[in-house]
Amino acid sequence: MTRSTPRAVLHRAAGSFAAAGLLAAASLAGTAAPAQAADTPVFTFGGPAETALHPYPESGKPKSSKVGITLYNPSEDEENGGFDGDFTLTFDLSGVAGVADVKIDGEASPDCEITGTKAVCEDWGIRPGSQPAADFVVTAADGSENGDTGTITVTGQADGATFTPFTTRLTVGGPDLVMERLPFRTELTPGEKQQAPITFANRGSRDADGVLLTLRYSRGLDIPQRYSNCEYTVDDPDLPDFGWTTALCSVEGAFEAGATYTLATPLTLEATERAYYDTFLYGIHENSAAQRTALRAGAPFERGTGGVLKAVPAKKGAAARSTDLTPGDNQQEADFRTENTADFVAYGDDVAGAEGSTVKADIGFHNEGPAWIGHIRSGEDVATVDFTVPQGASVTSKPERCRAVTADGKYREDQTSPAPRYVCNTSMTVRDGAGLDLPFELRVDKAMVGASGEVTVRSTWLQNPKLPFDPKPANNTAYLILNGEGDGDGSDSGGATEGGDGGSGEPSTPPTSAPDPEESPSGTSGSSTSGGSSSGTAGGSGGGLASTGSIALIASGTAAAALAAGLVLFTAARRRAARHS
Repeated sequence: MTRSTPRAVLHRAAGSFAAAGLLAAASLAGTAAPAQAADTPVFTFGGPAETALHPYPESGKPKSSKVGITLYNPSEDEENGGFDGDFTLTFDLSGVAGVADVKIDGEASPDCEITGTKAVCEDWGIRPGSQPAADFVVTAADGSENGDTGTITVTGQADGATFTPFTTRLTVGGPDLVMERLPFRTELTPGEKQQAPITFANRGSRDADGVLLTLRYSRGLDIPQRYSNCEYTVDDPDLPDFGWTTALCSVEGAFEAGATYTLATPLTLEATERAYYDTFLYGIHENSAAQRTALRAGAPFERGTGGVLKAVPAKKGAAARSTDLTPGDNQQEADFRTENTADFVAYGDDVAGAEGSTVKADIGFHNEGPAWIGHIRSGEDVATVDFTVPQGASVTSKPERCRAVTADGKYREDQTSPAPRYVCNTSMTVRDGAGLDLPFELRVDKAMVGASGEVTVRSTWLQNPKLPFDPKPANNTAYLILNGEGDGDGSDSGGATEGGDGGSGEPSTPPTSAPDPEESPSGTSGSSTSGGSSSGTAGGSGGGLASTGSIALIASGTAAAALAAGLVLFTAARRRAARHS
C-alpha cells in the first residue's frame, strides 16, 4: 500500500461539512479489543460507516463510488512509536455478494489483491497516527435492487500487534440531497440585508427521512432569526478563530426522490457593522444522530427560541433512512466583500533603567474597528508589527512569533543574538476589539536620554506597507522610549532594576531626537546577512479556505490548526489603551 502523510486538519479541524457523513476512526472501530500486554500495540481501522451506491442502470455503465479504509496507530511518540514489522489486512467481501462489485484502486493500493470474496493487502511498518490502508472502487451489482445492503469486514494480523476488526456497510440506492447555489449580491455595505431562500433537491432513488440544514457564517455576517428547531454555537471570543456562527436545523418530513424543496420563509442574511471579507456556507444532509454528532464536533450548542423552520412542499410519513449517493454536492458557499474599514492603532511604551539593567516593554496594536479583518480564503497573515530597537539597548527576550531582521528589514539568518529590528506577524484574522500584544525584554547597554524605537503596524509586505483597510495611517506608528527626558539618566531607583519592569507609559508621538534607525544596538554585530526573502512576506497559507471548488470547513470548538502557530489575540481592554481612542 502507498503510505502518505495524513491530511492536516484545520481548522481543529475535524467535523468539516464535506466529511461530516463519515465517523472518526476511533468511533467506528467496533468493540474494544481484548486486554493485551502493555507493550503490545493495538491498531484500529476507520472509514465510512455506510456508503450509498447508485442503482444499477438499465443501460450503460454503473456509477462508481469509493470506499477508503484507514489504519490508526494511537502512539503519540512520533520517533519511537511506529510498528516495525510485516502485517496483513484481510477484507471479507462475502457480505456484499450480489449487492456490490468491489475492485481495488490499484494506484492507491498497489499491494492489495482480490481473490474470490476476499481481498488481501500486505505491507510493512505502521507509523503513529492515521494512514491509508486500502481504497476500493464499488458499484451496484448487476441484478441488485434498490435497498439491498451488505457489509465488508476488515481484520489484520501481525506478529507482536493486535488489530481491532472494523465493518463498513454498502447499500444500493439512497437519497441524493443537492443544495442549489443562491444568486447573492456579494458587494455589500454595512447593515445591508438580503434574503436567502435556501433551496435543495433530492435527486436520489429513495426518499430522505428529514433533513439537517447546516448554516455557517463568519464574524461579519448574521442571520438574526433563531428558530426553535435549530441549535446554534458561536466561537469563543477569547479563542483565536474566524469567529464563526454555526446553526444546525433539523427539518422534519419525508423529502421525496425527484422533488425540490425551499424554505417556507427565506432566511435573512445581514452584513453587520464589522463585516469586511466574509464567507457563508449552507449545506443539506439527511438528518441523523451521526450527522448531528459529527457536525457538533464537541462544541456547546444552544437551541433557538423562535418559530419552526420548515421546508415546502413536504410529504407526511416516514421514509427509509439511507446515506447520500453524492455527498460532494450537499454544500454551497458564497464570499462577500463589504465596504468597510478597520483602524489599527499601534502602541509603544515608556520604560527606564540603569545601565546594565533589564527592562520589560509592552508594544503592539489594537483594532478599533469597526470591521474585523480575516483572510480566511488565502490564509495570509493580516498585518505585521515592525519594531526598531532603541539605540543603546539590545533585546534579551522576544515573543515566539517575532523574528529578527536586519536594520533595513531584510532577512537575517542569525535568530539567536540581539538584532536591530524585529517583525511580528499576526495570524490570518484580527477581530474588532482585539489586537496583538508583544512583550519584549531589553538590556540597557548604555543609558541614553530619550533613546527610542519605532513600533509600526503595517502590511506584511515591506515594499508596500500600507494597510488597505485602514483609513488612519497616522496612528499606525508609536514609539518605545527608553529613559525619556522625564526619567532622568536612568540611574535612579525609580526606573527598572535588574529584571524589573520599567513600563510607565504608551507614547504614540516621536521623541524630540530620534536615533539613527540604521545603527545597530549595542551588543550586536550589525553585519547580518541581507539576502533572502523580505521580512514582510506573508506567512504560510495552511488553514485558509480553498480559493476554488468545494471546501471542507472546520467546525467551531475544535483545535485551531488552520491558524498560524503561536496565535494570541487579546481584547482591546488593556492598560493605556484609552490614549489611542
